[in-house]
Amino acid sequence: MNELVALTPGESAALDNLEERQRHVRRGAVLQRENEACNELFILRKGLMMSYVLLDDGSRQILRFLFPGDILGISSAIYQEAPETLAALSDCVVSPFDRAALADIMTGHPRLSALILVYSQIERVALTDRLAALGRTSARARVAALLLELRSRLRATDKSIDNAFLLGLTQEEIGDATGLTAVHVNRMLRQLEETGLIGREGGRVTLKDEPALTRAANFVNRYVGLDLSWLPKPRS
Repeated sequence: MNELVALTPGESAALDNLEERQRHVRRGAVLQRENEACNELFILRKGLMMSYVLLDDGSRQILRFLFPGDILGISSAIYQEAPETLAALSDCVVSPFDRAALADIMTGHPRLSALILVYSQIERVALTDRLAALGRTSARARVAALLLELRSRLRATDKSIDNAFLLGLTQEEIGDATGLTAVHVNRMLRQLEETGLIGREGGRVTLKDEPALTRAANFVNRYVGLDLSWLPKPRS
């Protein structure tokens, strides 16, 4: 949250309390399973995770990719059973905390509560963009948009990232996020590479012509252009 506003010592201490415990999650492990009881929320401290649902035909739809600093399972706070599965895409470290701690944050630190709302709405709008893309844009545009989204999220936690980044996803995982087969994803990546929009080497992707890639993807970075003038003043 520090990237959006300067936190007060009291706000920082409240967030630090949520991260007192640490749990290591190995790549491929499930942290929370869809339709099972959920009593904890988590803050992702290290690594890359995803949320997904399983469809009736057994296929997987990836909803979001989750990055360090994200609160995981926030939607589970209002349900007795988890509405989505959380799984690790790399070796991860998470900090679990009880729902009651979230209530304490909302009572004692209204600005932090408002910031949680802000992040939830950013995720909602980004997911709406993905939904619109699945129904209305080409396979090439969907893959391009996902690459831009991943780079933007990685840059938010690592300012040294410019146009090159480690993808960290398999073509199957990209396909499950964009509604494509792994074969189709491979074809679209090759097209983007052959037209000079991206480069690939050793698992790294370079955005060679970001303006053209952004136009091709009809991409909007939902983490910029925010109006936070309405946020309540911090209490401490």
